[in-house]
Amino acid sequence: MASKNINITLKIWRQKNAKTKGNIETYTLNDVSTDSSFLEMLDQLNEQLVSSQKEPVAFDHDCREGICGMCSLYINGQAHGPAHKVTTCQLHMRSFKDGDTIYVEPWRSKAFPVIKDLVVDRSAFDRIQQAGGFVSVNTSGRTIDANATPVPKHDADRAFEAAACIGCGACVASCKNGSAMLFVGAKVSQYALLPQGKVEATQRVLNMVRQMDEEGFGNCTNTGACEVECPKGISLENIARMNREYLFASIK
Repeated sequence: MASKNINITLKIWRQKNAKTKGNIETYTLNDVSTDSSFLEMLDQLNEQLVSSQKEPVAFDHDCREGICGMCSLYINGQAHGPAHKVTTCQLHMRSFKDGDTIYVEPWRSKAFPVIKDLVVDRSAFDRIQQAGGFVSVNTSGRTIDANATPVPKHDADRAFEAAACIGCGACVASCKNGSAMLFVGAKVSQYALLPQGKVEATQRVLNMVRQMDEEGFGNCTNTGACEVECPKGISLENIARMNREYLFASIK
């Protein structure tokens, strides 16, 4: 598809900090290349704002390769925008038309307070992982060969699929209850499916679910919006696995 330039109107959430009231501000941006990514478009907007001696829009990003999960934006009512299974940094402006109005907002969740503009504090995810995301390996004074413990291919594949979660928070943003169960389910699953994760399996799921509740995330709504909006396609099966692990751990 040949590149072309489009003119767009941006409706962007601006908020000075977590304690101040935010609002939507309108910007006009011309000559946006359809080959540019969504974040490159925001860079272009910020260059325009800085040249006009105005405050640039704060937004999160890092690798811009769809791996880190930092580029978490709610675009036109969808987590990461209209494209399927892509992060915001992988979204290109060819997904929009000339003259479009684009609404850009931060994640909306009690557990993800706004830091500034489009940047939210997602450290709740870090605390959940710290509560139980580890494995114990007895090396007995020597390094154990990585292939010493055989893992069935089916289990290895499921563990890899769960480990693909980048912790962006799209699942929370798309859930009407602000649930983090897809994220926690993925983190529980990637260990629960492997023999190396069996040692702490019982305490891990109890600790992680407890921390999830303490952070203020809601319960699963069973609507499946989290799986649909997940840029890595994390399956709802991970929530079911987490529930089974939690039930077993509670009884044990």
